[in-house]
Amino acid sequence: MPADVATLADLYVQSVAAFPDNPLFGQRTPDGNWEWMTYREFGEAIDQVRGGLASLGVTNGDRVVVISDNRIEWAVGAYATYSLGAAWVPMYEAQTQKDWKYILSDCSAKVAFVATDGIRAQIEELKADLPALESIIVIDDPAGGDAIDYTELLARGAANPVPLAIVQPEDLAGLIYTSGTTGDPKGVMLSHANIASNLNALTVIFPLEEEDRSASFLPWAHSFGQTVELHALIFFGASTGLTSAKTLMRDMPEIKPTILVAVPTVFNKVYDGLKKLMAAEGGVKEKMFNAAIANAHKREEMANRGKRSRSVDAKHNLFDKLVFSKVRARFGGKVRYAFSGGAAISTEVAELISAVGITVYEGYGLTETSPIATCNVKGARRVGSVGRAIPHVTVTIDTDTTGDKEIGEIVVHGPNVMMGYYNLPQANDEVFTGDGGFRTGDLGHVDADGYLYIRGRIKEQYKLENGKYVVPSPIEETLTLSGYVAQAMVYGEQRPFNIAVVIPDFEYLGKWAEENGLGGSKPAELIADPKVVELFKTEINRAQKEIKHYERVRDFVLGDEEWTPESGMLTPSLKIKRRAIMADFGAQIDDLYEGDDPLLGRDTQTK
Repeated sequence: MPADVATLADLYVQSVAAFPDNPLFGQRTPDGNWEWMTYREFGEAIDQVRGGLASLGVTNGDRVVVISDNRIEWAVGAYATYSLGAAWVPMYEAQTQKDWKYILSDCSAKVAFVATDGIRAQIEELKADLPALESIIVIDDPAGGDAIDYTELLARGAANPVPLAIVQPEDLAGLIYTSGTTGDPKGVMLSHANIASNLNALTVIFPLEEEDRSASFLPWAHSFGQTVELHALIFFGASTGLTSAKTLMRDMPEIKPTILVAVPTVFNKVYDGLKKLMAAEGGVKEKMFNAAIANAHKREEMANRGKRSRSVDAKHNLFDKLVFSKVRARFGGKVRYAFSGGAAISTEVAELISAVGITVYEGYGLTETSPIATCNVKGARRVGSVGRAIPHVTVTIDTDTTGDKEIGEIVVHGPNVMMGYYNLPQANDEVFTGDGGFRTGDLGHVDADGYLYIRGRIKEQYKLENGKYVVPSPIEETLTLSGYVAQAMVYGEQRPFNIAVVIPDFEYLGKWAEENGLGGSKPAELIADPKVVELFKTEINRAQKEIKHYERVRDFVLGDEEWTPESGMLTPSLKIKRRAIMADFGAQIDDLYEGDDPLLGRDTQTK
């Protein structure tokens, strides 16, 4: 078990010394093979980049930014920055030039790492408005303009080594800018002590093994991917294969991860894929899969009551060999645990994935809490909840914000709570309580055993025309459990009922259209077909059987283009930009409240 750490500089020194020959980062080479960097090689690269950054004048208190997807150079640059006492500020390649400019200016960045020379050229266009920016380092390509490339930085550091700076726990480790769904992003200031408190808590609640391995696709520019995956794996001497959301299923059989760190959207796709696969197989295979799932649920239900059955166990062993092992093989065959964060995961999804032998542990937190605040753990897991508070953290519910006896705003106290928002004193006044607690902006309740349940974001909550409150995100998650629904946004503020904007899964819908003799195959043609509209009417009604009557979607719009960060409809961390979607679909949404209700078959004016 690793010793507790006080700073991220301590972390890398401790892990390199303890696990020098362990593999750390794996990446696919151009010829299709996998190469692995050891902890020793990682430490050597950090030492060289630290010297290179020092030669560029980086010192204690400076800001170093990176605009890049996950890669080895990202991690090396981060730890080299920490070990100089400077702060690391990550950005996404998918962000716009406007976002880059705002963050570079707001944090007064001195040095920028960029993935490509194309990004370098865009940043140099902004130089006149970025007086603090002195140097740009290009990772992939030969550097153009006044920039230097990464290999030159390494050479400078090798020729001019510098010792680690004296880094204090309370020093700023980095700024992580929140997604900014409704305005400019806010820079969350996280100290070394903030992040270290999360890592040290893991030794108590969920220690990993040196042999553990992840498939890294969550962006390290987001706190969940950065702390729970990058820093935690280094802390425990584990390893990670670098992949992406697009290549994850291709790469997992070669990476052979033992753990999977993901957000509910990814688990929804796994769920969706399994259901579609079994439906396509049909016949005996589908019946066997459903029987295996039912038996697994029965086995877990009995275990929760402290009981066992030889018959149920024998069936489980047989089903595991015939069914579940083949499902796990699609993930590399070794995945034991999956960690879900970022939003509440559907109970149905978590139970299905756990049934096939990949136990899902759900947690909760925000960038502002470094990020873990609560977590389900081995021996204390309650599906549907996001677990109990981690060591040294307290979670309370402020019901004054809602007037409800049980549900209120989640407030977090503990060493994981951020230093504050950078340059935003008014925003700090709004989120901090008088005793240092952080108001999360999330609705939830805590049961008698201390398990936290999430109800959605306060800012997303709205009133229907009849005065009833609605939180849209749980409804949206329910709709996307339909194999035909890829994305959904629910709206109904001051309206008589909820409607949904739905983006179909066009690959799956296309197969259905072909089987049902539809002529069109392009997305715009499909969503205009009356048979497709009827299909979605049926699917939406089926999906929301368990939703309260007044919360149900009673009309919908079908869109023909997937929402992406590039299209401006999602944030880089894949959150819905509701204002952008409303701007795009607003006219169609307004029309829905004037005509017939397609789900109920009667005129909306009579409601």
